[in-house]
Amino acid sequence: MQKNLTAAAFLAASAGASAAGGIDRAANDYGLLFQDGAQLSFSTTLVNPSVSGSYPAALGGGETGNMSQTYATVSAAYKNDLTDRLALGIYINDAYGADALYQQGVYTGLRAEWDSTQSAALLRYRIGGGVSVFGGLRYVESRADIAIPELLVRAAVGDFATELAADAAAAAAAGDLATAASLGARAATLGAAVNPATNPLGDPGLNYTASGEKRGDMGYVAGIAYEIPDIAFRAALTWESSIEHAFETREVLPTLGLNGTGTTEITMPQSVALDLQSGVAPGTLVFGGVKWTEWSQWEVRPPGYESVTGDRITGYNDDILTWRLGVGRQFSDQVSGFAQVSYEKSHGGVTSRLSPTDGRLGLALGGQVETDMVKMRGGIEYVSLGDATDSSGTEFSGNSAIGVGLSFTMKF
Repeated sequence: MQKNLTAAAFLAASAGASAAGGIDRAANDYGLLFQDGAQLSFSTTLVNPSVSGSYPAALGGGETGNMSQTYATVSAAYKNDLTDRLALGIYINDAYGADALYQQGVYTGLRAEWDSTQSAALLRYRIGGGVSVFGGLRYVESRADIAIPELLVRAAVGDFATELAADAAAAAAAGDLATAASLGARAATLGAAVNPATNPLGDPGLNYTASGEKRGDMGYVAGIAYEIPDIAFRAALTWESSIEHAFETREVLPTLGLNGTGTTEITMPQSVALDLQSGVAPGTLVFGGVKWTEWSQWEVRPPGYESVTGDRITGYNDDILTWRLGVGRQFSDQVSGFAQVSYEKSHGGVTSRLSPTDGRLGLALGGQVETDMVKMRGGIEYVSLGDATDSSGTEFSGNSAIGVGLSFTMKF
């Protein structure tokens, strides 16, 4: 009976895709490796986020409108026992993603898209005494497109020109006249290009675009687990390595001389997850976990953009801890349900315009119907997204997301 409840725990974890940290969208369900027999699973989630903010008076006031787009993910997984000790798991899913678009106010035209597909193959080996180890390879293929409108480019380049001018003055004061002259000339060139007095507003050559060609790279997975089957207890510790993408990136910003291809290196972060579950009474399972992801290593910093702004386009300043705690209850031999709470703390500080939330609190509910041959599961999650403020003082508050997940599993 407790085995049926573990499937509810798996769905609860996947329902959290609507609230994942960073740009996470779907995760490999390594718990499938611990199920009995051969299984083939298909799942999908539909997530409807609502993220908007208020411009400060310095930017003319008004609202940003909803800058986040509804998205769907699909996943497939297969598990089979190769021997009485060795099991194989294969996974395909939409691991990462982002879809931001501003259509109101000063940020109108600011857009970012990120799409990733993940494939993974793992083996699990039962050592004995309730202990098992598992590991394998995962392959992530990603692409990205970004557009930044003229007004935001002018602001970023203008700030950099001011910094360069200050550095030039400092170099001159220190007697380094050659460096002062070089920095001063660069500051003057950039400043003239974005100053409305010398280059009036409406210059289409100050609209920036970048496109990263699809790129696939390999990473690793390793884990260890301990089980007490009689009480459905399992503790599993899983590490996923970082994956290094080196995108061939085409950048276009004609007024500042950008119209070519370079290499943008982006790190998809490593993570460590601890997942726990245990039966606490007949027909009742408690489950939860914590996952650390090194999102502070993820940033988008194309070389051309950095050369004219001195900065990255977007990124995260902090690593993210995602906490989950839930309970599953079996109502009959075929029907069970679950409830789960998830949490990520707010870190404060300045947030990116392309990901203007900070922390979140989610509640997921769902259920499962199981027969000898199939399992059908469904869940819904509501997420309250944390308030955030970007570098221009635009405040994002009162935001949320709703996600719905469905899964169908065939047993052989």
